[in-house]
Formats: sequence, C-alpha cells, structure tokens
Amino acid sequence: MTSPPSPPKLCLLTVGATAPFDALILAALSAPFLTALRAASYTDLIIQHGTSRVYDPSAAAALGKEHGLAVRGFDFHREGLGREMRAAQTGEGCVVSHAGSGSILDALRLALPLVVVPNPALLDNHQVELAAELAVQGDLAAAVGEVEALRRRQRTWPPGGKGEEGRGLMGVMDDEMGFVD
Repeated sequence: MTSPPSPPKLCLLTVGATAPFDALILAALSAPFLTALRAASYTDLIIQHGTSRVYDPSAAAALGKEHGLAVRGFDFHREGLGREMRAAQTGEGCVVSHAGSGSILDALRLALPLVVVPNPALLDNHQVELAAELAVQGDLAAAVGEVEALRRRQRTWPPGGKGEEGRGLMGVMDDEMGFVD
C-alpha cells in the first residue's frame, strides 16, 4: 500500500490589492529567489499580484518550470487570502508579504512563517514601522532560508524553552483573547 502524496510545499507571495508592488514581484520571479525556494524544498509559488503592471502568467509559469516550481498567480480575491494561507500551512510553507497589517495578521493567526517586505513607494510608510516592530519581536524571518527556524520558534512557547511546549503563536493569542478550548 502506498502512502498518500505529500501536500505541496507552498510559498504565498502577496503584494496587497490596491498599491502595485512590482519590485517585489520581479524579485520573486528572479533566479536567486526561485533557486532559494527550490533549495528549501518548495514545490509551488502562488503570487497575489494585485494591480501589477509586470506580472505575466505565461512568463511566470515558464520561469517556475525552469526552477522545478509550479508558479501561478491571481490579482485579488474578495474573500481574502485564507484559502491560500491554509494551503501554505498544510504543506509547511511560508508567506512572503508586503507589510500590510491585514496580510500580516492573517499569517500570524495561522502561525505561518512570514517574510515581510515593506513597499517603499507608499507615502506615510507605515509598512516600514510595522515590519521593524515585528522584527524586534522576533515574529519575522529575514529570508526564505530562515523560515524553518522561525517555524520552530513559533511552535514553542514561551520563548527560551521554558514552560509549555508546542503551543505556538495561535495558542498564545487564544490565551490573551480569553478563548477557552
């Protein structure tokens, strides 16, 4: 009897729905990034490209294929990114996101390892401030290569190996909000 196939290891890249972030999309489709994903055993890259002027589905798929990855994209889902984030969670994947608070909170709620890239083109750039604070708190990975270390930290609470193991960020948030099992 054969075991069922493993779920795809998925990297979800999101740029948000309103402001274009073409620099992040171009970086995600670059050979170094795609090579890093493949080296970390990723199988899929889903790009939420929003209003991008540079995303080309055919070119993205071809670049992915050259690196052994399935690459696909979409502009915006009215219902949000929940489906894609749960798919990333199931396959031990990660999220690479603009520093929008909604995307960040969605990933943190699911205890998904998160790489945040603030969009420097925005005025009154709150994204830089939010990303800096999350980095100070240790809630972000700086690169795809650090995702697994962040995943291990998220699954251990409290930090430093003291106390209850395996609770992760979701368990702590439930406690703080007063939710009972």
